[in-house]
Amino acid sequence: MYIQTNIKKIGAKTYRAVYLVHNYREGTKIKHRILANLTACPPAVVDGLRSLLKGEKLLSLSDMPRRAGKNFGGLYVLSECAKALGIETILGRSRKGRLALLLVLGRILTQGSRRHLTFWQEGQAIDDVLGCGPFDEEALYETLDWLDQHQARMEDRWFTLRFHKQPVSLFLYDVTSSYLEGQCNELAAYGYNRDGKRGKKQIVMGLLTDPSGAPIAVEVFKGNRSDVTTVPNQIQKMAERFHVQDVTLVGDRGMIKKIPMESLNAHHWHYITALTKPQIEGLIKKGVFQLGLFEETLCEIGHEGIRYLLRRNPQRAMEIAQNRMDRIQRITDLCVTLNEKLKTHSKSSVECALTSLRKKITQLKLDRIMTVGNEGRQLVLATEKEALEGAAVLDGCYVITTNLSPEKMAASDVHATYKNLSEVAWAFRTMKTGLLEIRPLYHRKANRTRACAFVAMLAYAITRFLWKKTATLGKPLDHILSCLDQIQTQEIQIQNQWVPVLPTHLREDQETILKALTIHLPKTLRQAPSTK
Repeated sequence: MYIQTNIKKIGAKTYRAVYLVHNYREGTKIKHRILANLTACPPAVVDGLRSLLKGEKLLSLSDMPRRAGKNFGGLYVLSECAKALGIETILGRSRKGRLALLLVLGRILTQGSRRHLTFWQEGQAIDDVLGCGPFDEEALYETLDWLDQHQARMEDRWFTLRFHKQPVSLFLYDVTSSYLEGQCNELAAYGYNRDGKRGKKQIVMGLLTDPSGAPIAVEVFKGNRSDVTTVPNQIQKMAERFHVQDVTLVGDRGMIKKIPMESLNAHHWHYITALTKPQIEGLIKKGVFQLGLFEETLCEIGHEGIRYLLRRNPQRAMEIAQNRMDRIQRITDLCVTLNEKLKTHSKSSVECALTSLRKKITQLKLDRIMTVGNEGRQLVLATEKEALEGAAVLDGCYVITTNLSPEKMAASDVHATYKNLSEVAWAFRTMKTGLLEIRPLYHRKANRTRACAFVAMLAYAITRFLWKKTATLGKPLDHILSCLDQIQTQEIQIQNQWVPVLPTHLREDQETILKALTIHLPKTLRQAPSTK
């Protein structure tokens, strides 16, 4: 080992860097590895170490007192992924930009509040990786405010960075809701709750992605906003901010209706969506297509300039039929239980039992199929055979519709494109309840709620990138992140000062993950060591 001093002049300024370097032989070659950055060490410490190295030729890193340092690998690898995706570029190198990147990476590595991050930083080499300096809870909340102010500009720049060479014309769009704790959020309202949390106010989020499901932009709406009314916002965003010319918007069934279609037609754009069951039944009654056309192979029908792609999925048909029979069995079992209670408890009310059973039938959406009456103190269930057969007619059937001409997109491609909406659904699951776990939200201010959703979207982009790169390893994403986060720095003692250095050896699984990501750890820590 030896001390290496690098001096570089740029204009009138002189920059000096001091490193502890280890040389070793690999085959017939002599190689060098930087063990520690000593630039910030007092000159006396550097001179003492230089003298020690000259006097003890066999001195090695293992001869020095050392201890475990901070977690380094997780933060470093994720920051490299953010750099590859252009996220680091759009956030910038200012202190606010570095803290914003910290919020994104922290959302992946540790799900918690801004206050939680202030404690989490004690065991993480945050300053060595991001160079953002010390921070407190207030600084992180100010960063959320800053993110909301600049979100539109950042999304625009990100879009330009990603698609300026290969313009995108196909966009996937979907909407979800996320419930809130408390009643004071400025965007909170009661609406159609997809989380199954009764009595909780919510917000609505719309996510716009490219054809592969990679996120482009996210928008937060009040909790009582319907899916259909959010679509014109996305059309305006694509036209005015992204300056795209020829667009095909892909939305889930029931989302692209009259108002969105009028907005799309005004720009001479196109859509791909699916019909709801009532819409399918209405078109069958009008004679646009017949039930016999629903088969396992795709069937295309044209009507008044609109294309309809019909298909019956036999596996899905079996699942729906089984689900219906399971619900009928639940009602039957409940009827038996209530009859047993009426038989053994003379004071039990028949009317209350009838009400309870009818309520359950309605709850399970079987009121058109099943009816209930009573004979004395016994409940009697009846199943309407014709209604049951009618309910099963469209099992597994779906219709995808588009105003794209066959010359622009073949039927099989339209079908595959609509199926890609599952990528957006996976994004929502990851952001809300999966790895990123932003639900429930505790923010009160609208701007911080929007910023929190933006952070979650950027975090999802990184995790998606990481998952695509490591999918061949066959390991869960949380296991991969845990392995990376366990790459720690070490600290060696030099004249009563602890100097952080990077590990010289990694575990086999860590090496495998880094190889799959084509990421190499740096030769030295970015920041100079600090005195303790």
